[in-house]
Amino acid sequence: MRPIYLFSISSHPDAISVNSLDITFFKPDIDFSKYDYLIITSKQTSKALTQYNKEEYIHLPALCISVQSAKSYETIGGKVLAVGEGYGDTLVDKIKSFNKEKKWLYLRAKVVASNFVEVCKNEGYHIDEAVVYESQCSKEILQTKVEEDAVLIFTSPSSVECFLRNSEIGVKNRVIVIGKTTAKALPKNVQYTISDEKTIDGCFKILNKV
Repeated sequence: MRPIYLFSISSHPDAISVNSLDITFFKPDIDFSKYDYLIITSKQTSKALTQYNKEEYIHLPALCISVQSAKSYETIGGKVLAVGEGYGDTLVDKIKSFNKEKKWLYLRAKVVASNFVEVCKNEGYHIDEAVVYESQCSKEILQTKVEEDAVLIFTSPSSVECFLRNSEIGVKNRVIVIGKTTAKALPKNVQYTISDEKTIDGCFKILNKV
């Protein structure tokens, strides 16, 4: 059986799980009373929110990028407004389904992969942004060496970028990515398979296809 490497901040019992990122949280001053909805694009956002008084934000429904980010907000007591398909570009249509008078707060990482906020703002939607965490490549992923026939599962563009800093994807490696945005981070010559479901479990379901 091929060894399976999962590059993620989460783990899976059937893989060699490599933590891809170290997270630093920030706590900018935020007046949550100014907003109607939150935008949450990672589990780290919900962790960052726990730094604040829950009564200030918990009444705000959140547009979440994926099922997993939605679960993270529900876990701390929040309500989910709608769920995207796992990558930022799918949030544009979700936002456009609401009145332009609504005010959104996007709680984000320092570096983001999608320009969905810019697209929506250019069409007259009111979206403010607050940087609540920063991701950096972990020492673990920078030091990881994989077997030449290993299956590599990447769950974010940053997990690809961090792996490629000190390693290469070989011709015998098989690559699974969690979504289209992650796929864009791969070198152009790399063959890959995109998970049907934008979850880690979804990546494992398609192992027989690679």
